[in-house]
Amino acid sequence: MILQRTENAQWLSNAYLVVDRPGGHGVIVDANAATEPLAERVEREGTVLTHILLTHSHPDHVAGLDDLRQRFPGVPVLAHELCAAKLEPGVVDDTIGDGDEVASGELRIEAIYTPGHADDHLALLIDRSDCITADVLFEGTVGGTVAPGTTGFAELRDSIMERLMTLPHETRIHPGHSGPSTIGAEWERNPFVRIWRGLDPEGSERCRVGAGDQLRDATLVLWAPDYDGTNKAWVRFDDGRDEIVGGSRVER
Repeated sequence: MILQRTENAQWLSNAYLVVDRPGGHGVIVDANAATEPLAERVEREGTVLTHILLTHSHPDHVAGLDDLRQRFPGVPVLAHELCAAKLEPGVVDDTIGDGDEVASGELRIEAIYTPGHADDHLALLIDRSDCITADVLFEGTVGGTVAPGTTGFAELRDSIMERLMTLPHETRIHPGHSGPSTIGAEWERNPFVRIWRGLDPEGSERCRVGAGDQLRDATLVLWAPDYDGTNKAWVRFDDGRDEIVGGSRVER
């Protein structure tokens, strides 16, 4: 298996080309308006592109999708049914859900429903060895729970701890932003996972969360690095509701 990543310089979002072998069969995962190197490789190596797969509908993961569809006419776009409903009619050709398998030559790709960051979110497990985790799990951090279509903190935690963290520790992960890691590395080092495992204590610092005159009192459970060099925060509002937000929304 060969996996190539491109990153959009503005959004830092990733798109992937996964092929079973040079000149074989493959898929493109997500569109980020920076897929030219992936498309060029498909054409240069004579790869049979069988599908374009979408992890979720957020703009930084579908930008340039129309260009890909025009460049590779007849290649079906597959996504979760909720993702299909959020995009323009006809963009998604068929839907896939939890446990469904997509075949591309020798590749076998299993969809894992992983809501939390978004209600239409899928992770994609490739040949039981690599997992495109998109915007749920990153190297050293996790997805936020205030993006459009979020289903909240509890579902994000369950998607990570009950779905992704049950994969073998040697499984390589390929996030929607930043570089690769492994399930084992995130099990041991990811600060969110460590608290969920009961290894590290929750924080108790008081803070305010929001913007402008919409600040709300909360407890800062965790202040951690984010994939873009900033910070991500796990906060608990005084009504008991937990959220994961960008550090720029936190006043310490």
